[in-house]
Amino acid sequence: MTADKSADETAVPADDRIVITPEAFAALGGHEWAYLREMTAEEAATRFPGVPEMSPGSPIYAVFRADGTPIALTDTAEAAYENMLARDLRPVTVH
Repeated sequence: MTADKSADETAVPADDRIVITPEAFAALGGHEWAYLREMTAEEAATRFPGVPEMSPGSPIYAVFRADGTPIALTDTAEAAYENMLARDLRPVTVH
């Protein structure tokens, strides 16, 4: 076996994956973990009431706590990541 494995060789079989509800995930670290999500200006206006009007279709990067609570909006992924770190949140990847 070589160190260069394809994604198929390292993927966890579907039957072996752990499924966790959003509520259970939040209980694990809902106030410590955060994730980043790209969305449109229209989606941001829905999730973040009172946000100033933005150009339609503009990419927006939103920061959410693990429990889905919206925290911040930025215009770049880098700024969103920095926002997480400034709040002492641990960024996690959500697929």
